[in-house]
Amino acid sequence: MRSARYANSRQKACQQCSSAKAKCDRKDGCCTRCSQRSLICTYHHDARPVASASPQGGSFVRDVMPRSPISLTNNLESNRSQGDVNFWTSTMQYTPEIAPSRSSTSINSFSDIRSSGNDERDTAEAFDFSGLRLFCPIDVNEISTRWMNPYIPDPEKTAKNYPPNVIAFISRILKSYASMAMRGREPPFVHASQRKDARSNAPMATCLSLVRICQDPLPGSESVAVAVLQREMETIAKTQCADDTDLLSLATFQAYLIYALVLFFGLGQGLGPLRETIIPLQALAHRACGRRIVCVADQTRTRPKWEEWIVAEAKRRTLYVMYLFDSILCAQEGLPVFLGSELQGLPAPGSRSQWHVQDRADWERAFNLHLAEWAEEYLTIDELWPIPIGFDGHDISRRQKRVDRWLMDVDEFGTMLFTVTACTHGT
Repeated sequence: MRSARYANSRQKACQQCSSAKAKCDRKDGCCTRCSQRSLICTYHHDARPVASASPQGGSFVRDVMPRSPISLTNNLESNRSQGDVNFWTSTMQYTPEIAPSRSSTSINSFSDIRSSGNDERDTAEAFDFSGLRLFCPIDVNEISTRWMNPYIPDPEKTAKNYPPNVIAFISRILKSYASMAMRGREPPFVHASQRKDARSNAPMATCLSLVRICQDPLPGSESVAVAVLQREMETIAKTQCADDTDLLSLATFQAYLIYALVLFFGLGQGLGPLRETIIPLQALAHRACGRRIVCVADQTRTRPKWEEWIVAEAKRRTLYVMYLFDSILCAQEGLPVFLGSELQGLPAPGSRSQWHVQDRADWERAFNLHLAEWAEEYLTIDELWPIPIGFDGHDISRRQKRVDRWLMDVDEFGTMLFTVTACTHGT
């Protein structure tokens, strides 16, 4: 006799979505895709949950729908909380398709619905990070030697005094970045497209896998997690490749910074070993940002390649986070904190509409609007610093208007930087 397990169809999509090999949300009555296209939404067989007898004589509902990624993530978290050794073993291999984060699942679902109107367009965007036209308008040598500023006074350097509430605010923000990484999510200085290039993103892929062992570690395992991260940081610091691509040097810089944030905020390491990480961290920043941190197209007020903008923007965001982290370490040690005057002239963080977009055409459209709104030069990071001596009322008003325009479309990262600078400098 035919087994009961074959009595119901295993089809997980309606006939229209199945024929088009498209995602089907299986809404009651009509799925979203068929509704948008005015198609007849039908199934080969009724695939709704059916009741079957349980071995105990009762009944239970068996849903033929596959478990959602969020359910799978919840199961993984449950295993982790029970100390399942297999969970930690599985997290050592970077598999975002198996265990995506809640936010990434939501974003992917939104992108699928958004793109359903485009006739069967491939949602996997192709990126080419070769031949990027970038340049560096600042003296990056001062970045690699910034750790010396508290010990060797420079009369040209301007000291800044963080109020206690600002120090607490920055610490909470950086701690949230460490927590995001420990949950397999990219902090706001890592662009989602960096995952597309597997070879160049290898340091970040390894990083997001390793730091997950630091999320609620089992009692007695903290020292093991610290040793693993420190060993990986030593490997990164000793690796010197003259032919590093922009994306590879960026991923290496970001991975090292995330390791340092996790050690300090996630595992509560003291300042001693962390101060020793600042020197190689700033050396990695020098290597990643040295010659290539701003798009050449910015000089002519034209639109760059999407890949050029991604790399330049991610480099600058990572650099700004490193400066905040260095300031926190100096403040907690009672050392003077200096304004990063060597960064003067670098663009402020880009807009939300450009950073979070996941389609090339949408990004180009957003950047065209950006060029129309900013007929003059885009806001620079030093415009968030104290008002220079000699500014009159007209200059101050003009700067405030530029900052207000920038704030209209800034994302959470830019909002954080503005909060820090406004509360510190009173601008």
